[in-house]
Amino acid sequence: MRIAFLTRSLELGGAERQLCLLARGLLRRGHQVSVLVFYGGGPLQAELQAAGVPVIDLGKAGRWDLLGFAWRLRTWLRQERPQVLHSFLDTPNLLAAWLGPLCPGLKVAWGVRASDMDLTRYGWFARLSHGLLGFSARGAAAVIVNSRSGAALLKSQGLPAAKLKVIANGIDVRRFQPDAEAGARVRQAWAVAAGAPLLGLVARLDPMKDHATFLKAAALILAERPQARFVCVGGGPADLAQALRAQARGMGLEPALIWAGARRDMPAVMNALDVCLLSSAFGEGFPNVLGEAMACAKPCLATDVGDAAWLLGRPDLVASPGDAAGLARRGLDILALTAEERQRLGQELRQRVAGEFSLERMLDISEEALLELAG
Repeated sequence: MRIAFLTRSLELGGAERQLCLLARGLLRRGHQVSVLVFYGGGPLQAELQAAGVPVIDLGKAGRWDLLGFAWRLRTWLRQERPQVLHSFLDTPNLLAAWLGPLCPGLKVAWGVRASDMDLTRYGWFARLSHGLLGFSARGAAAVIVNSRSGAALLKSQGLPAAKLKVIANGIDVRRFQPDAEAGARVRQAWAVAAGAPLLGLVARLDPMKDHATFLKAAALILAERPQARFVCVGGGPADLAQALRAQARGMGLEPALIWAGARRDMPAVMNALDVCLLSSAFGEGFPNVLGEAMACAKPCLATDVGDAAWLLGRPDLVASPGDAAGLARRGLDILALTAEERQRLGQELRQRVAGEFSLERMLDISEEALLELAG
């Protein structure tokens, strides 16, 4: 099969990581794979190229570089003639749907990675792009959704069920596995004492991730467990980072809180945590960070957004969106467990990921779906 992936960039995001895993996995299985990006030079690009996956930089000059950019993409598609163009996220999905009919024999597969987005929290361009998706969906031969919640939303919006395919994200349980030494090195770098409980939010700075609720929960936990420490891992807009830091200072969290920024050593980061929290308010599809922390045998907590509850598989690890008190209460319950009880919980979560959400399972299902699409 000849397949091309289309995405905006290869930054350190969950969708981008899944695209890379899928591209590399299909290449290993003997398929001809290329990845096309609007903007080249992202940190994941070197990983793909080192694995032998060609990355084609379409050289988009900016938001309004539309006609020349679209022409370059169409020219590449007509010259290389992939059987399937698999796009990821809203703007690439729109572009793929519009260009697909201009490339004879090309089948377009959309990759939808979110569920119910609150678009009032974003700019006009994001709202416009999302609003055009329903009209443009006829240009996609298949819509691959990484969450049950996302598929249910699309069905409710009138997308034909025959086009929908739910394929949960794949977690590389060989890369993400318990590693106490790697975790200890990260904790030491963050100056976290060996016996101090460390609770972390691993997420980009974005309204959907609701860092404010995490900070409120952290303050409630700190009041009960003064030795606890907290970390936010992930980058984002400077103005949002500044506002969140000011909020944390106002809550008296600063001495106990680490702002770690974006990291590439995610297995070590997950192993440094005692509890992984996800406080998202909306929009989640399949939250990679929960699966990765679970694979490292770490207890996890999440708000009931997207497929987080299905992934965790335990109602006692889930709180309502925005419920800082509920997250704090569940966090304190985990910290009250003995070391052996926390270890058993972590192993239970790792076994769930390995059995239901492994990388190989995702590759098997994806390969079958894309081969069927390619004919």
